[in-house]
Amino acid sequence: MADLKYLQLLSKSFPSIQAASTEIINLEAIMNLPKGTEHFITDIHGEHQAFQHVLKNASGVIRRKVDDIFGTTLSDVEKRELCTLIYYPAEKLKLIKSSEKETKEWYSITFMRLIKICALVSSKYTRSKVRKALPKDYSYIIQELLHEPHDNPNKQNYLEAIISTIFTTGRADHFIIELCNLIQRLTIDSLHIIGDIYDRGPGAHIIMETLCEYHNVDIQWGNHDIVWMGAACGNPACMANVLRISLRYANLETLEDGYGINLLPLATFATDTYGEDPCDIYMPKTIEDPTITPSQIKLIARMHKAISIIQFKLEGDIIKRREEFGMKDRLLLDKIDYDKGVVKIDGKEYFLKDNYFPTIDKNNPYKLTQEEELTVSRLMHSFENSSKLTKHIRCLYTKGALYLVRNNNLLYHGSIPLNKDGSFKEITIMGQTFSGKELFDHIDKLVRIAYFENKDSDIKKYAQDFMWYLWCGPYSPPFDKIKMATFEQYYLNEKELQKEEKGNYYYLKSRKDICEMILKEFGIEDEHAHIINGHIPVKTIQGETPIKAEGKLLVIDGGFSKAYQTETGIAGYTLIYNSYGLTLVQHYPFESMTKAIEEGMDILSEYNVVEYVTQRKYVKDTDIGKELSQQIKDLYDLLNAYKKGIIRERII
Repeated sequence: MADLKYLQLLSKSFPSIQAASTEIINLEAIMNLPKGTEHFITDIHGEHQAFQHVLKNASGVIRRKVDDIFGTTLSDVEKRELCTLIYYPAEKLKLIKSSEKETKEWYSITFMRLIKICALVSSKYTRSKVRKALPKDYSYIIQELLHEPHDNPNKQNYLEAIISTIFTTGRADHFIIELCNLIQRLTIDSLHIIGDIYDRGPGAHIIMETLCEYHNVDIQWGNHDIVWMGAACGNPACMANVLRISLRYANLETLEDGYGINLLPLATFATDTYGEDPCDIYMPKTIEDPTITPSQIKLIARMHKAISIIQFKLEGDIIKRREEFGMKDRLLLDKIDYDKGVVKIDGKEYFLKDNYFPTIDKNNPYKLTQEEELTVSRLMHSFENSSKLTKHIRCLYTKGALYLVRNNNLLYHGSIPLNKDGSFKEITIMGQTFSGKELFDHIDKLVRIAYFENKDSDIKKYAQDFMWYLWCGPYSPPFDKIKMATFEQYYLNEKELQKEEKGNYYYLKSRKDICEMILKEFGIEDEHAHIINGHIPVKTIQGETPIKAEGKLLVIDGGFSKAYQTETGIAGYTLIYNSYGLTLVQHYPFESMTKAIEEGMDILSEYNVVEYVTQRKYVKDTDIGKELSQQIKDLYDLLNAYKKGIIRERII
């Protein structure tokens, strides 16, 4: 029997035999509902339009529901129109009105079609859960339409009157919008974001706003998320990296429009310092915005160079301060012969593509100039005082972690550090060694200390530096490469020096025994268990497959980011895990939201069943089911305590 004190506390919620019995009946019923649908997405990299479309269409689940319900009774065009309405109700209604297609009959038919879809997607849930998800203004109406049989002659006039009145009161559009949003909400029970929301694309702030408001989401931090978190924690080197990457891709929307970061101090400093410098090697990699003028491009290049030099200096300070990071090979500013224009690496000299360094003191190359210090201070102030950025970073902390174990799946971004023989690599942190799950748990604590620790303690300072290490350190789980060769990629022509060699995990991850060892380390030994991670784009165009280790590992980074799509050949993978099994969805590039609305252009996707279960999974087969089973056991203990007089009923 459960502890008596616990049962006494439980009795406050269930004060009688009847109350406890009713709850047991409710929980037993929930246990036998089908498992909710989980949606897995990774490596979004700021591509907000493609992300939001995949979120709205639930990786094609909604279209398949429409096919299931309407079969051949609707044409393909009608189905596409209906799906587009569900994805973008407000925008689609506006288009329909402009073409004068909307009539009372159109509304009546559309209402009933949407109600049928809503009834299907809500059938996995209890009425109580559906009721909580309903829009307040239409809760009663939708419940009546969902649960009353439409072929009941006694209710026919009643239901028709509801639909007719919605139209005559002028609430039809609003009702459709709310109903479509409800369908989206009920189609997916939980959303998993496996890292790298930020950088490269223009809309990371839009994605974060969506995730902060999403009904049920968890996030496994990627190294690109962590560098933004590090900037918000007060680490100037992380902040410099954030700015450098944004400038490298001419992507200032997230910084300026999203978070209100004032870039004027950097622009002023860059113009004063590099105004006569062509900054050729710092020209942006991609310029998708046609409104950016040639003079703006030159300014971006100068700002790019200015923050890069500042970054190298700030990183040098961390490397010298934290010897245990083992990153002395990244100290390159002191290896430059500024007169000859060469850098010495491993005893060999290499010519630099650019040798104009007006802010570097040859005798103390890592020291910031006064102007650089002032620029960094002003930029850090802007990052630390952005209310929207603070909201989004808090969301990353609240909903995020380094890893997640859910329903026999292990989710993480990047890797598990391994030795060449496949054993877990030990990493030294503040004089202690950690590996495997213990390493992940300790890192998770440090990430939180970096942000939440109030006092200016040694551990907070270490944790802030460690945020930068997680971004680019050689054995950082979210990164796990021998080096981040930023300097070499900018300044040297030699491809062998630009290469970023991956950690052992990336060479061993395709072995089933390695994946099973990792799963066991995290407490998962089920035959249907999987590791799900991203970080390294799967080059489908070269014949690579995301399914590895005989199905034990699913690498679902397929290139959401446009910058990767020439390498991958596609625009990302997502994963759907419902009561029938796991389905991998391969997406092709998304043209635009405008085309999706005006022409019904959905993302072209291919589906691959990874695992089909012979017996449908129910709530009782999930992690929530385990929790409910324990609750049921405790309630039976309470019931027995009432019956034996150990605890007295409190009849209200």
